[in-house]
Amino acid sequence: MRLALSTDYALRLLMLVGLESDRLVTIEEVADRFHISKNHLMKVAYQLGQAEYLETVRGRNGGLRLGKAPEQIVVGEVVRTMEPDFAVVECEDPTGYCKIAPCCALRSAMRKAVQAFLTKLDEYTLEDLLRPRSRLRRLLGVDQKKAAA
Repeated sequence: MRLALSTDYALRLLMLVGLESDRLVTIEEVADRFHISKNHLMKVAYQLGQAEYLETVRGRNGGLRLGKAPEQIVVGEVVRTMEPDFAVVECEDPTGYCKIAPCCALRSAMRKAVQAFLTKLDEYTLEDLLRPRSRLRRLLGVDQKKAAA
């Protein structure tokens, strides 16, 4: 199973914003730090804002901040919000067709596997992903002195 790029970006965006809880973070900063598309991040930030995981502040000094405390943001819920579907095999797609679908156990097995995957992700919050804080800060170039202030 592979998550959509937007889901990956959403999780990384939330992690960086979670590390910078004392200030607003811009899309440009996130794009620069992760070397990813600013345009794609804007769409992701919009979706996360709609789902109330992020608050967006418009204007010259605007940016992003978490809409909820990190311990309230469940990773599995974020993944469900961002993923367009969980059709791992073609027969799960409404437009998909497979000759053996009427008696195939593969669809059920895949559905159970995806459910187990999401159940496991539900055990983690954004706070858990931020636990190696000092190392994450160093790797992302987050100013340690600013963060401590």
